Amino acid sequence: MRQEDERPELGDLEQALAGTPAGLQRFVGESHPADLADWMQELDDPDRRRVFELLSVEHGAEVLQRATDAVRETVVEDLSPAALLPYVEEMPADDAVDVLALVDESVREAVLRDVDISRAQGLRELSTYEPDSAGGIMTTEYVAVPLGTRVGDAIKEVKSEEGPGGEEEVGVFVIDERGKPVGFVSDRALVTSGIHTPIEDAMETELVVAHVDDDQEDVARQVLKYSALSVPVIDASGVLVGVITADDVGDVIEEEVEEDLRRIVGTGPEEQTRLSVLRRVRSRLPLMGLTVLGGIVTARILDIALPSAGGSVEVLRYLPIIIGLAGNVGIQSSTILVRAFATGEVLPERERAVVRSEILVGMMIGVICGFVTWGFAAKLENDAALGRAVGSAIVVAVTWAAALGGTIPVVCRRVGIDPAIVAGPFLITLSDISGAAIFVGVAHMMLSIG
Repeated sequence: MRQEDERPELGDLEQALAGTPAGLQRFVGESHPADLADWMQELDDPDRRRVFELLSVEHGAEVLQRATDAVRETVVEDLSPAALLPYVEEMPADDAVDVLALVDESVREAVLRDVDISRAQGLRELSTYEPDSAGGIMTTEYVAVPLGTRVGDAIKEVKSEEGPGGEEEVGVFVIDERGKPVGFVSDRALVTSGIHTPIEDAMETELVVAHVDDDQEDVARQVLKYSALSVPVIDASGVLVGVITADDVGDVIEEEVEEDLRRIVGTGPEEQTRLSVLRRVRSRLPLMGLTVLGGIVTARILDIALPSAGGSVEVLRYLPIIIGLAGNVGIQSSTILVRAFATGEVLPERERAVVRSEILVGMMIGVICGFVTWGFAAKLENDAALGRAVGSAIVVAVTWAAALGGTIPVVCRRVGIDPAIVAGPFLITLSDISGAAIFVGVAHMMLSIG
């Protein structure tokens, strides 16, 4: 087994890609699916396909389970139905549905015609539910036994279960004559009970039950509250149609937390470091526009409340804009970096490229917001020179804030300090102070030149 400091990295895969086919085959065969799924995000499409084609079906199915939709789509979009079929058969039903959603309808239908009838029925059923609902995250592959079953017979059912459904370790559900769940038997209870014990004596009757249309976040919250190992999912008539595992709940919690975090800092739901600069700018501009609007209103209030002094003093009316913009841009960049470090989205090899792109995003936001403020300030103050000074100062100060937000988390990680410690109040304060100083300095210089 490899030691922690000997684990392969993205650079090792890139070296293997540049080497012999036999060396690449050996490297990918020995690599963990989770590592391959991460590394493949950094490769171009041809290399992604090269790596995937060298994997066994079992290994490839595990990579598909862990990969992003972008990687999945690249490696499966050109597969024939016959080539895709083994992976669909190997993967858990919920992941198989996600993969099938990425291919053409003709390929999807051809695959569903060739899989086992009961599995095809389950896959079709799963595809009808909303992705963020209980039905969308459940698996239809589970073990359920009727009331009156002996523990020994339930164990036989578990052993006879073939395919990915038998590997989920979700225990055994007990159903009544109408198919409604009435109890649950954990794997531990199965192996510690006598084989002749009635299933009713081994089962737990207090179940956390979800409806197929329940929101996934509500289901995850209930699972955490009651520490449930797995959750039965029922349809409108109360019949058991699927199971949500603890692993599924963990994925939901991570997804929801990340989504909420990105909304708080005003970014989109996607992984920001993998988006183009223009898409990142578009996703963050609404919050910045609100900040500029608030700053302009504040400047107008100060204009009414305070006597006009002329010259550089007028610039101070627009200081709230830069304090808001610098804080927002800095915290966006730092939060994105800290989150990306924590999830492995940004590997050490990508740090410089990500920081450069974040600075470029900040500069573009600064240009747009500075241009807008330039026009408003020139009109409100009836002074074109002052408007130009304010707008130019905003560009410089916001770009600086983005640079701080991108570089400080990287420096912290390299020196062994948790980036999350400095990504909050410390960075906001630093961005505000330095941004304000730069803003006043640049504006004063431009007015002096003018």
